[in-house]
Amino acid sequence: MANDVSGAEPEHIRLEPINPPPPQVILQQPMSMFGRFGKLLLVALGIAIMVILGLVGSYHSYFNMADAPLEKFHSLTPHATKKIAIIGVEGAIVDTDDGFVKRQIDRVRNDDAVVAVVLRIDSPGGTVTASDYLYHHLRKLADERELPVVVSMGSLCASGGYYVAMAVGDQPNAVYAEPTTWTGSIGVVIPHFDLSGLLTSVHVKDDSIASGPLKLMASPTRPMTDQERQLLQQLVDESFAGFKEIVVSGRPKFADDAQALDAVATGQIFTARQALDRGLVDKIGFIEDAIERAAQLAGESADDVRCVRYEPPQTLADALLGARAAPSRGSALDPAAWLDLTTPRAYYLWTWLPSILSNSRP
Repeated sequence: MANDVSGAEPEHIRLEPINPPPPQVILQQPMSMFGRFGKLLLVALGIAIMVILGLVGSYHSYFNMADAPLEKFHSLTPHATKKIAIIGVEGAIVDTDDGFVKRQIDRVRNDDAVVAVVLRIDSPGGTVTASDYLYHHLRKLADERELPVVVSMGSLCASGGYYVAMAVGDQPNAVYAEPTTWTGSIGVVIPHFDLSGLLTSVHVKDDSIASGPLKLMASPTRPMTDQERQLLQQLVDESFAGFKEIVVSGRPKFADDAQALDAVATGQIFTARQALDRGLVDKIGFIEDAIERAAQLAGESADDVRCVRYEPPQTLADALLGARAAPSRGSALDPAAWLDLTTPRAYYLWTWLPSILSNSRP
C-alpha cells in the first residue's frame, strides 16, 4: 500500500482547536466614604434612635391621645420629667362623666409622671349630683395614686365649688384663697317660681292630669301646698347634712366643733379674710403659692418638677385655621353659661357690658 503523502489527517485522528478560557476581570473599587465610616454611621444612628425613644418615653404625655385634654406647660422647670398637674374647675358645675373636668382627672390618673395635683376652682357651684361626682372622682384619684391635692381658689369658689374643694381631705395647709376670692355659700337650694298669678291674669289654667297629687310637686303653674313644701324641705335638709359631712372631711377642725360649722354653713358668702378667720381656708395666696405647697407635699424640689395645665383638644377647624374655634361652652344654648351669668359678682368697672362678656366664658 502506497504511503499517503498528501498531508491530510487520517479520519480517525481529528484534532480540535484549543480555545483558551475567557480572561477573568476582577474589578476592585476604591473604598467609599460609607465603606470607611459605615460602622460609625450605623452606631451613631442606633444611638440617635435610642435617644429619641428615651425622649418619647419621658415626654410621652406631650403627645395627645384622641379626645384627651391637651397638656400645656405652666411653670417651674420646663424639661423636668416629674409633674404637678393643675386640674381646672371653671364655671357652673353641671357636667359629670362626659365633662372636661372628668377628662382632666382621667388624664392625670393615667400619667405616672404626676406627683401632685393643684385643684384650681373658679365656680359658683352647680347641681348636687355633679358636685358630688367630681368630689368622688378627685378623692378616688388622690387615694389610688397617693397624690397630695392642694386647692387654689380663683375669684369665686362657692357652694358646689367649695364642696369640690373639700377633695383635699385632711391635708394640712392645703386650701389657698386669693386676696379677692369669695367663698363659702355652704347650703342647698331648690329654685321654685310661682307663676300661677301671671297665668291667671292671662286666663291660663294648669289642667294637667297626673297619677297622684304629688306628681306635680313644685310646679310653677300653681301655688305650692304645705305638704309639698315640707317634703321638699326634707330633701334639702338631707342634702345639706351630706354637704356638712363633706366639709368636715376637708376641714377636720369642725369635727369637734359643730357650733363653728353651723356658724359658717348658713349659705353666707365670705371674703378670703373672713374665710381664713373662720377656718374655711388655710392660706391667702395665689396659684404659685399652691403649686409650691404641692411640690413640698410631694417631697420634690421646684427644680425637679414642671407644672402643667390642660386645655380642651383641638378640633379639625383649629388645625386647619391655626386657631381654636369658639367653644361650645358659653353659647346661647349652654345651660352652664346661663347659670354662670346669673351669679352675683363684684367688679372694678364703670360699664355693665364687660360683666356679661366675662360671665359668658367657657
